[in-house]
Parts: sequence; structure tokens; C-alpha cells
Amino acid sequence: MIDRYTYPEMADVWSDETRLALWVKIEIEAVRAWVELGRVPESALAVIEAEAAVDTERMKEIEEATHHDVIAFLTTLGENIGPEARYVHLGMTSSDILDTATGVQIARAGHLLLDELDKLTDCVRILALEHEETPIFGRTHGVHAEPMSLGLKFAYWWDELGRAGDMLAVAVGAAAVGKVSGAVGTYANLDPLVEERVCKALEIHPAQISNQIVSRDRHARYLSALAVLGSVIARQALEIRLLARTETAEILEGFGKKQKGSSAMPHKRNPIKCEQMCGLARLLRANAAAGMENIELWHERDISHSSVERIILPDSSIIAHYMVKRFAGVVGGLDIRPDAMRKNLESSRGLFASGTVLTLLVEAGLSRDDAYEIVQSAAMRARTEGSPPFRDEIAKSRRVRELLSVEALEDAFSLDRHLKGTRAVFERLGFFSEPTECGEC
Repeated sequence: MIDRYTYPEMADVWSDETRLALWVKIEIEAVRAWVELGRVPESALAVIEAEAAVDTERMKEIEEATHHDVIAFLTTLGENIGPEARYVHLGMTSSDILDTATGVQIARAGHLLLDELDKLTDCVRILALEHEETPIFGRTHGVHAEPMSLGLKFAYWWDELGRAGDMLAVAVGAAAVGKVSGAVGTYANLDPLVEERVCKALEIHPAQISNQIVSRDRHARYLSALAVLGSVIARQALEIRLLARTETAEILEGFGKKQKGSSAMPHKRNPIKCEQMCGLARLLRANAAAGMENIELWHERDISHSSVERIILPDSSIIAHYMVKRFAGVVGGLDIRPDAMRKNLESSRGLFASGTVLTLLVEAGLSRDDAYEIVQSAAMRARTEGSPPFRDEIAKSRRVRELLSVEALEDAFSLDRHLKGTRAVFERLGFFSEPTECGEC
């Protein structure tokens, strides 16, 4: 059973019903192409179109004896069609329908994924624009660094997601191909026109070259693109988790009125959705590794890849789709707390300006080593409990007073100085329009 968070439209793409319907479609379109070539009578096509259907229970019964799903499929198809079934699967091998159907499924899955990813990136862009002038501590190594715009942080997310989307679009294009080229890709018992007509009817392209199968580097690229997308989302989810810690409390997941955080501690408000993102990304990365292993097959093909793909292709597609939709909901419902950000900035007692003061002293003529020594000494004193803030400590230095005016020193501690470059970055990214309402998050 599909739970309400699995998003059935993606699960439907990979369902047995969809797969078998595609197999039937491929066989019918191949017959249609043979009719066009004059190799099959048109009357046979009419019967095949009318009677082609699969009895799934009968197919399972046959497969238990034959241990071959495509033969079971063709047998039950033939039982329904009758004598004209001799024209079905003419000149084809099993992978002609298996790989072509998979190509269609990847194309459909990619469309759903990219559509949802567009909605997520739009939501992130809106947050970036809304918070262009919201100051927040930048952190490196988990430690306070310099102030930055919260909007810049979201813009960084937007850029990451955009690249992941570009990578996915290319990977889907490479994997969404079909082949109807026969047992080793030579068209010995086929005409390339059959392949062209089948793929056109299914709205995918034929692989430019195949052997018994479509090359598995195509599928590995798709799985790798899903893993990168999942890892990008997980990185952003981890950022929310870190900013939601009690000691920070700057950005929190939304929390429903009836939501519970802990069975033991009623006060808890845990970032569970973001933790889910981090966990699911691990599955995508593992599946991508399995996809890489599937590239190396014996000669024109063995089936060591087949059993693996039946799990990793649908699972990774469904997981990635779930993550994109789920994370869009997280982004759209974030509890953003500018007051907490400002409070944390103030808690540094001006230490965030150490790099700016260092730069100003070097520009004023001090060697970097001398300037660094002056700034670091004042900063270390300011860190001691009960000591004056860094602004006052640095002003005690005679050399600083000689080289920097009061106005220059004040400017070094201005948050505006640290946020002024955000507009240039936004312009570079193409953030020219005003924020609009996001109705999808």
C-alpha cells in the first residue's frame, strides 16, 4: 500500500500495471511498423489492437513454469489474440520491450521530478528575495565567522538546486531512450524503421547504438543525478537542523498545532523532516553505487543488472520525488527568527569584525603579520568574560588609532558593510523580479 507521503503519481510510473501496459504498447507499435513495411497484413494489426491484453494471474502461472517474465507475457498475450499473435514480437528480443519500457518510465519520472523541483527552487528564490537584508552569522567549522545576508544563504541553495536540476535533466535525456534492434543490436531480423516508429509513438528517442540492451551508463547517470539531488537537499536540511539547535534557534521547521515532538519530553520540537531528508539521501547514494556496478556486463549482455534495476530505478525515483516535495513543504513552512539571529550576532561582542579591521590596517600600511598580531590579541582579550567588547579593545591600540579614523573603525563594525554585496550576487544569479506568493509550498 502507498502511504500518503509516497506521492502515488510517481509510484504509478513504476507500477506493474504501467510496465505491462507499455509492453503491450511496444508490441502493437512494432506490428504497426511492420504493416507500414508491408511485412504484416493490416487485418492482423486490427485484431492485435483489439485483443491485446494481459491476464496478470495467468502470466504469473506461466512464469512459475518458464522462469521468464517476457515469455510468460507473450504467451498470455497470444492466448488472447489468437493466430495473429504470430506477428507479435516479430524479430525482437526481450530487452527490446524491457529497455524501451524502462526508457519511457525514466522519461515520465524525470518529468515529474523536474516539475516538482521547479516549484521547490521557486520557493527558495522567494525566501532569498524576502531576506536579502536579514543579517545572520555566517559560520565556518561550526564557529561564528562573519555576518552575511540570510537571503544569500537561500540564494546559495537556489543555485545548488538549479545545478542538480540541470544535471538531472541531462541524465533523464540520456536514459530516456529505447531500442528495438534485436538480440545483439544488429537488426538482423528487424528493420531500423520499426525501432524508429516504436520510439516515436512512445515519445522517446532510439538509442544511437545498442547491443542486446541499452548501455547501463545511461541508467547510472540517472541514478547518480538523483543521488546528487538528494545530497543537495540533505545538505540544506542539515543546515536547518543546525540552525534549529536550542543554543542557536534561528530557523526551525514548522510545527503543527497538534504535532508532538517526543513521547517522553513534551517540550521537544525536533527537526524530523530534515532528519528524514538526510537519511533518505544515503539510500540514493547507495543505489547510485549499485547503478555503477551495473555498467560492467559480459560481452553484449548478461542479466546481473536486471534484478538490481527492478529495485533501484523505481526506489530512487520515488525517494527523490518524495524528498523534493517534502522539502518544498519544509521550506514553505520555515519558522524564521530574525530576532534570534540579531541576538546571536550581538553575543559575539563585535568579534565578527576582526577580518574587516585586519584588512583596513593592512590597507593603511601595516604588514599583515603586525596587523594580525594586533587584531588577534585584542580579539582574544575580548573573548574573556567580563572584558570590554572587541570594538573597545581594538581601539586601545595606539597603532590602530593612528592608522584608522573613528569613522573607519565604526564602519568596520557595521552590518551594512557585510550585506552590501548581496545585491551584486542576486543580479549575477538573475534575481531581477520582485518576490511573489508561492502557492505550491
